[in-house]
Amino acid sequence: MTLRYMPGFGNDFETEALEGALPQGQNSPQRCPYGLYAEQLSGSPFTAPRGANERSWLYRIRPSVKHVGRFRPVDLPFWKTAPHIVRHGLPLGQIRWGPVPIPDEKLTFLTGIRTITTAGDVYSHAGMAAHVYLVTEAMMDEYFYNADGELLIVPQTGALLIFTEFGKISVGPGDIAVIPRGVKFTVAPIGGPSRGYVCENYGAKLTLPERGPIGANCLANPRDFKTPVAAFEDKETPCRVTVKWCGDFHVTDIDHSPLDVVAWHGNYAPYKYDLRTFSPVGALLFDHPDPSIFTVMTSPSGEAGTANIDFVIFPERWQVAEHSFRPPWYHMNIMSEFMGLIYGRYDAKEEGFTPGGMSLHNCMLPHGPDAGAFEKASTAELKPVKLTDTLAFMFETRFAHQLTEFAAQLPSLQHDYVECWRDIAKKFDGSPEPK
Repeated sequence: MTLRYMPGFGNDFETEALEGALPQGQNSPQRCPYGLYAEQLSGSPFTAPRGANERSWLYRIRPSVKHVGRFRPVDLPFWKTAPHIVRHGLPLGQIRWGPVPIPDEKLTFLTGIRTITTAGDVYSHAGMAAHVYLVTEAMMDEYFYNADGELLIVPQTGALLIFTEFGKISVGPGDIAVIPRGVKFTVAPIGGPSRGYVCENYGAKLTLPERGPIGANCLANPRDFKTPVAAFEDKETPCRVTVKWCGDFHVTDIDHSPLDVVAWHGNYAPYKYDLRTFSPVGALLFDHPDPSIFTVMTSPSGEAGTANIDFVIFPERWQVAEHSFRPPWYHMNIMSEFMGLIYGRYDAKEEGFTPGGMSLHNCMLPHGPDAGAFEKASTAELKPVKLTDTLAFMFETRFAHQLTEFAAQLPSLQHDYVECWRDIAKKFDGSPEPK
């Protein structure tokens, strides 16, 4: 599927699906071209500093007040919101799951969301939820927007077409898509069922991390982020709009499509990013840097250097460090780590952590390479090695993750996960070079 995009992260874009639809020189003329309505969508308070102020002007067939009617509650029982604490019966510890199977039943992006963990508090705009999505059919005449947070969508198998108010985005394994808070959209699988991960960010909008001494280049470069050009539906058929608001779901019936934005301009818009364009930096001589060096995007908190969420990836890369243990080292972390594997193998867990799987290492629970990975890395010839065909990611947050009942009861839960460290041997015998 060939779609058109505009490059750049956080740019002030302008685009029109019909020539002359975008007013020039002002935002809200007395009469808009084509009989359109002008409407502003604000992603920040009006008085936010210029660098943090986000808004877009939309020129649409009907204003959004016509895209909702009387709401009624609707139940999506597998989508949970923080705070959500249940007594699931599992003991404290490191947790890992195999892939969640894609079922034969009909599931849309909405009905196919399965929440694995929640963290923080949606009411105070802090924290996140980690979901798996299972999609086997399109949302036909169904639309959705999330008032609780932005959605970071990470496909693992199969592809999605996401038609938003701002235009169309296609994503597959290796891509991500970000749908801002309040943006209406519908989702259809491309060529068959799709499975992936979603980070629902309740806090500050995801942005690019500061590079510090790295300078002006590498990591995620702004030019590789792609925002869709304007596209719209002028459709007069019965449609449903579902809204997520403070953890509850509400639905309203309308007689037309809400994706009716003919032109728009601004800096608050959905986008996609190809994770394979991430330019990693690493150890060129010795030791292993902190995993934060692989941060793609971050959601800042009010505390400097402590993120609400960091989105981190572990992509293909060269390992060249001399006299060093090259995989991630053993550690305990004040941050909590939810990991997923998109494809390939993860160098610290070559067995048991499979594509589509997940792991959870909560605040101050120790983790690191399994016994096999430690022995392999400790005895390997330290020649340059390229890690290929691998892509893992991490949602890291300052808040502790709470398991949902669904996650605690998943058949793919690996109850023996902790055993992967059982065979780590004592090597100390009092001599400088133990046998």
